[in-house]
Amino acid sequence: MDTPYEIEQTRLDNVLVKIQDAIVANQADLQKAANNKADVDDGWKDVRIKAGTYSSLFETAMGVRQQQQMLQERELAVNTAEHQADVLQRLKQRPYFARIDIQEPGADKPEAIYIGLASFSDGVDNFLIYDWRAPISSVYYDANLGPVEYETPDGVQKADLQLKRQFQIEDGTIITLFDTNETVGDQLLLNALAGESSTKMKSIVTTIQKEQNKIIRNTAAELLFVQGAAGSGKTSAVLQRVAFLLYRYRGRINAGQVVMFSPNQLFNDYIDQVLPELGEQNMVQMTYYQYASRRLPKLQLETLQERFEAQATGAVKQIIDLKGTSRYFKAMEEYAQSLNQAEIRVRPIKFRGEEIISKEQVAAIYYSFNENYNLGNRLQATKERLLKMVQGRIGSEMQKTWVEDTVQALSKEEYDSLLGDNPREFKSDDQEFKTLAKLIVTQELAPIMRGISRNRFININNQFVHFLQTVPTLINLADYGLTEQEWTEGIKATVKMMRQGELALADMTPFMFLFDLIKGSRGERDIRFVFIDEIQDYTPFQLAFLKFAFPRARFTMLGDLNQAIFTKENAVSLQSELTNLFDPAKSEYIQLTQTYRSTQQITDYSKAILIDGAKIDAFERTGDLPKVQILADDATMAQAALAQLQANIAEGETTAIITKTLAEAELVYDLLRDQTDVTIIRTENQRLVPGTIIVPAYLAKGLEFDAVIMWDASAQNYHGDDERQLVYTIASRAMHQLTVLAKQTLSPLLAAVPAELYIEEK
Repeated sequence: MDTPYEIEQTRLDNVLVKIQDAIVANQADLQKAANNKADVDDGWKDVRIKAGTYSSLFETAMGVRQQQQMLQERELAVNTAEHQADVLQRLKQRPYFARIDIQEPGADKPEAIYIGLASFSDGVDNFLIYDWRAPISSVYYDANLGPVEYETPDGVQKADLQLKRQFQIEDGTIITLFDTNETVGDQLLLNALAGESSTKMKSIVTTIQKEQNKIIRNTAAELLFVQGAAGSGKTSAVLQRVAFLLYRYRGRINAGQVVMFSPNQLFNDYIDQVLPELGEQNMVQMTYYQYASRRLPKLQLETLQERFEAQATGAVKQIIDLKGTSRYFKAMEEYAQSLNQAEIRVRPIKFRGEEIISKEQVAAIYYSFNENYNLGNRLQATKERLLKMVQGRIGSEMQKTWVEDTVQALSKEEYDSLLGDNPREFKSDDQEFKTLAKLIVTQELAPIMRGISRNRFININNQFVHFLQTVPTLINLADYGLTEQEWTEGIKATVKMMRQGELALADMTPFMFLFDLIKGSRGERDIRFVFIDEIQDYTPFQLAFLKFAFPRARFTMLGDLNQAIFTKENAVSLQSELTNLFDPAKSEYIQLTQTYRSTQQITDYSKAILIDGAKIDAFERTGDLPKVQILADDATMAQAALAQLQANIAEGETTAIITKTLAEAELVYDLLRDQTDVTIIRTENQRLVPGTIIVPAYLAKGLEFDAVIMWDASAQNYHGDDERQLVYTIASRAMHQLTVLAKQTLSPLLAAVPAELYIEEK
C-alpha cells in the first residue's frame, strides 16, 4: 500500500504534467495574440484621412475608432496571455503548499482542496489548485479540525474539516509533508524565518498565521487598525491584504485605485516585488512627502532627514505639536467657512504688464454671490465671471497699436502657423487683419485664461499667513503652553521660509488643506482603499486630512507605537483620535504581539529597552545573545565593526550598520570604505543593494537585516528618554545577530537592560 508521501508525489507529478501542457497551450495563445496585434498595427496604414466633406470626415473618424477598438481588444488578449504565462511559471515552481479535506453537508465523501498562489483547473470547475484568496482557502488559515464555517459571496457555509496537510515543494519534489491541526506548523515557519534577508521582501502566503489572516480577509471595516510589534508580519499581511482585495473585488476595482503610504522610498523598493509574485499589479506606492511634493510643486518641502535632525525644543516644539492636532484641523475648517463672508486674499489680473482687473474687483466679484454659495461654488462662479471679462477684452485689445505692430512683423512661417487650419481666402485686407488680430490677442490672452482656470488669482500664500494670524482668535494658545508672542514669532519664521520658497513639515498639510477648502475640493473619489504604514509617525491633522482627501476609501492603518521616531509621545493618543474620525462601529482594532523577525535573544533584548511597551512575544527561534562593546573612540569602534562584519560575511549574513544621523553614517563610511566593501544610504530615494550597508536610523524603518551593528550607542549620543523608541527601532531590525558599539559610556537607555540578556565584550 502506498504511503501518503508516495500518493501525494504521484498527484504532484500529474499536476505538473498538466501545468506544462497549459504552458505549451499558453505559448500558442501568446504567439496568436501577438500576431493579431501586429495585424492591427499594420491596419493603421490603410486608414486614410479624408477631410473634404462632413461625410468623409465621419468615415475617417469611424475608421480610426474601429482600429482603436481592435487594438484595445488585441492588447487585452496579449496582456491576459502574458499574465497567465507568469502565473503558470510560478505554479510550475511551487504548485501548492497545503491541502485540506472538507466534507460538505449531504456529500458522500470529503473533497481534497489543494491551495497555492493561484487557481489552476484542467476543465470547467475541475480545480486542481485553489487560489489562497478563495473563500474555501480561509479554512486552512483559520480553522482547526472538526466543524467549520467560512464566508462566501453567497453567505456563510458549514462543513467538516477532516484533514490539514502542509507541504514544502522544491523542483517538483515534496521535501516536507506533515499533517497538523494548527494553521502553520512551527517547523515550516521556522524554516521560512531562518532564511537570510534580501533586498526584497518575499510573499508569506505559505506561513500566514490566524491573526494575520483576520487582517488579510477583512472586508467589513471602514477602518482596520493594526498595532503590531516589530517583526510581527504587519506589512507582509497588509500586502497580502491588497492582493486579496484585488482578487475579491476583481472587475470592480483595480490596482490604480489602491494607495499605500510608506515610510520612505527605500521601503517602497523593498516591497515592490510582493504583489507581482502574487500575480497582481502593484498598487500606487508613495511616501507622504512625495504626495505633498506633487501637490505643492513650487515649494521646497522639509525632507525626512531635515525633519529627524531638527530636534525642535521649547516654544518651537509646542507650535509644531499644536499644528499636528485635530483641534488645529477644526480651527482651519472654521476659518475657511468665514471666508464666505470676508477676508479672501486675491491677486489682480494682469495682461502685458497692465492691471486689467484689480484685486478689489476680483474680491467684489467673489462676494457678489449670495450666502447660498459655499466656497467651491463661489470660486467657480468667480472664475466664470473673470473668464468672461477677459474674453470681453478681445475686441478692444484688437484696436491697440501692439497688435497692429505684431501683424505687420509676422514672417511667412509665423503667418502660416497662426492661421493653422483657418481658411486662407479673405474678402479684403481689413478682414484678413481682423482675423489675424483676433488670433494674436486670443493667443496672448490664453496664459491669463489658463491661470484663472487654475485658480491663480487666489493668493494662497497670503491666505495661509492670514490664517496663522487668525489662529489666536480660534484656539486658546495657553492650552498648548504658548503665548501670543511666541505664536507671532512662529509666524515670522514661517513667512521667512515661504519667501525662500520653502515650507516646514508642520505647515505642509495645513497649507494643502486650506487650498482644498477654498477650491471646494471633494477629494480623490475614485480611490477605494488607502493603506498607511508606520501610522505612529503621522499626526492627527495628517490623518484627518487623508480621510478628507480620499472620502470614498476604506483605510487600513498599521504601525508600532513603540517605534514612534517622529511623533514620539503624541503617538499613544492615536487610537482615541481615530475614534473621532471613523465610526467605532465600523472600525476594527487588531493587535499582533507575536514577533517573527528576530531570534528570541534579540527580541528579549529589544523588548527590555522599552518601559511599559506593548506586549511582545518572541517566536521560539534561538540564536546568539546580543553583543555590547564599550570602546575608546571612533577608530576602535570601526575596528570592532570590521571584525564583526568579517564574521557575519563568513556566516553568509548581510549586515546593516545603523547610525543615528547622516553625518555619523558619512563618518563610518569614511572609516570603513578602504577596508571593506560597503554602501552608504544617504537619501530615501536610493536603492537597497546587496552586501553591507550603512544607513541612518530614520531610513531603516520597516526594513530587516540578517545582522545589525548599532553605531555609537553612547550616553552622549542617546541620552534623552524621548529617544527610547528610536533605540528600540534600531535593535529590532536584526534577524540573527545584534552588535551594539558605544564610545566610552553606554547609553542609559541600554544600561538598564538586564545583564543576562547580552554579552559585554571587552
